[in-house]
Amino acid sequence: MGVPTVSIDSTTVIVGIDVSKEYVDFFVLNRKGDPSGRRPRRAEDLTMLAAELAALKPRLVVLEATGGFETALWAALEAAGLRVAVVNPKRVRDFARSLGLLAKTDRLDARVLARFGELLGPAPTLLPSRAAREGRELLRHLNALVDMRAQQRTRKRQLEGEEVLASVERVIASLSEEIALLEQQVEQTLRERPAECQRAARLRTAPGVGPKTSWALVAELPELGQLSGRQVAALAGLAPVARESGRFRGRRRIAGGRARVRTALYMAARAAVSCDPQLAAFRARLLAAGKPKQVALIAVARKLLVALNAMIRDQRPWIPLPA
Repeated sequence: MGVPTVSIDSTTVIVGIDVSKEYVDFFVLNRKGDPSGRRPRRAEDLTMLAAELAALKPRLVVLEATGGFETALWAALEAAGLRVAVVNPKRVRDFARSLGLLAKTDRLDARVLARFGELLGPAPTLLPSRAAREGRELLRHLNALVDMRAQQRTRKRQLEGEEVLASVERVIASLSEEIALLEQQVEQTLRERPAECQRAARLRTAPGVGPKTSWALVAELPELGQLSGRQVAALAGLAPVARESGRFRGRRRIAGGRARVRTALYMAARAAVSCDPQLAAFRARLLAAGKPKQVALIAVARKLLVALNAMIRDQRPWIPLPA
């Protein structure tokens, strides 16, 4: 099977860069000789690479989201005036398989990223500010400690020995103390950023949305209010994906998206159906139609997200949904 063809200007320069812990591998597509290479992932080397790439005037530079390793390079590329698209690694891997590329090396990945940018044309992604990145790190650390405390509480119920029980109780107490401190720091961070503080306060007017959900949405979904309802649902992984072929009609499922946002909205939906008559009635109608409980709750989470998106877009508090 050949590579899929689309209407593309073959003179358009696209750069793919694969980022690892120690190095970055780059590939320049549609430039004479298709230059490629490897550089250390040091600040000075990234700045030099960004300047060299800027001289080639690429239309787009494509990176994979790598959990933070890409941030320094992303910042250097933006500082050099380049448009950067940060894309989901799974999407890129699926693209590579569609081209029959099963091997995986850093240099091959850079080439695949460039080809991905040429054929699919992903939208540029703006790098969040340093303050926003630090706020997101703080929130993720808080959530990690909350998960650790929950694990220790589960362990405690399974233990018998007094010495181990006492140790686990000390760990839980220490985690609780640190969690309380971090929650205060998150609140203080929001107060120091009026726009984010106002956004979080507006989100909290919605049923089921408490401090933790509002923090998660502010930190993890900065696009809220800037996209359509369909787009924001897809970004959160709450849009059902069709599974159909010929006469086969499979059950639609949610897939992909930002797991932290989806989890926060799912918990908010659970709370919302117990305090909001309209959302409770919506869930009841789905259950009456034979939908599984989990599917109905996901639908509530999606409906809640679309409403929150409209609230931020229109800069207004929660308005009860129509029955």
